[in-house]
Amino acid sequence: MATFNKKEREKKKAKKKKDKEMKKMERKESSPGGGLDAMMAYVDENGNLVDTPPDPSKKKEIKAEDIDLSQTRTVEEEDTTTEKLGKVDYYNNDKGYGFIKDANSEERYFFHVNAVSGALVNSGDRVSYSLEKGPKGMVAVGVSKKH
Repeated sequence: MATFNKKEREKKKAKKKKDKEMKKMERKESSPGGGLDAMMAYVDENGNLVDTPPDPSKKKEIKAEDIDLSQTRTVEEEDTTTEKLGKVDYYNNDKGYGFIKDANSEERYFFHVNAVSGALVNSGDRVSYSLEKGPKGMVAVGVSKKH
C-alpha cells in the first residue's frame, strides 16, 4: 500500500507541473508585451523618458573636468550696483546676523553685523543696502538704516 501512495503523489506532482507549464504558456501567448524589450525605457537628450533607443548622432561628449561637483546653488545674477530698499525681517542681536526683505521683490537676503554701516539695526527697521555674491547666494552689504 505504501507504493500506491507514492505513485499517486508522483502522478499529482507531474500533473501539477504540467498544469503550471500550461498556465505559463497561456500567459505568454495572451500577454500584449514583447518581453524585456517592451519593458525598456530610455532617456532622450532632453532628459525625458521615451520608449525608443536614443539617436547616436545626438550624443554629446562631456569631459570629466567640466562636471562641477560642488554644492553651491546657482542664483540669478542680480543688479549689485544700485542701492536697494528693504525692511529688516529678522535680526539676532546675540549672534549678529539677520535677514532683509526686499521692498520690491519680496526676496530675503542674509546680512551680518559687519555689513552694517552707521547705527545698529533692529527687526522692523527700514534699510538701504547693496547686494554681493556670498558663498551661499546673494548677501546684503553696506546696510544702513533709513529714517
